[in-house]
Amino acid sequence: MTQRRAQLAANLDQVQGRIARAAASAGRDPAEITLVAVTKTYPASDVVLLAELGVTDVGENKDQEAKAKAAEVRAAGAVPRWHFVGQLQRNKARSVARYADVVESVDSERLASALDKAAQDLRDAPLDVLVQVSLDGDPSRGGAAADLAATVEAVAGAPGLRMCGVMAVAPAGWDPERAFERLAGIAQQVRADHPEATVVSAGMSGDLEAAILHGATHVRIGTSLLGMRNLLR
Repeated sequence: MTQRRAQLAANLDQVQGRIARAAASAGRDPAEITLVAVTKTYPASDVVLLAELGVTDVGENKDQEAKAKAAEVRAAGAVPRWHFVGQLQRNKARSVARYADVVESVDSERLASALDKAAQDLRDAPLDVLVQVSLDGDPSRGGAAADLAATVEAVAGAPGLRMCGVMAVAPAGWDPERAFERLAGIAQQVRADHPEATVVSAGMSGDLEAAILHGATHVRIGTSLLGMRNLLR
């Protein structure tokens, strides 16, 4: 555990350095940018260590893994802010609403409605939501495209949800700067109607610099922070 903590600390230092340099290049304050540690496939013990190292936000993409991990981490006394970042089926809405603090992958009116009902039934406060944007219109990767405006309005009008902003993944084969420049324009349009929607979740281990250049407030980092799983086991 001591060796793993040292490894995570070193990786975290490197990632934070990249964020700071990218922010400086963009003329931004690095304090504006939240690191979301994507811990899918990694054990709850890693989440606890990251929390001890000061990481406040954790991302997961599969409900079955996430709900068990959240319970284990809570039992260990750590209380990170949980982001659900994967594609979400409506029949999992109630489960996710029990432990997630943020759902970043709402991409349809029907999913917004299911989450709204679950949040109203299960929570004392609205569930924070980001609308996932499809930048290339490919439905296999999730994200709203032609129905983006309707999805945004569905989230904004749902009493159980809080419309916080947008999320996207750079499409395979795209220049990340092109992708995140497009997302920045969409985010600006959303904020024009919903000024509270200030979050832009974009950028991962390979392209966080481009995301920060184009206004990302949250970057979702897995490999650069936790390492390649097959090298750890």
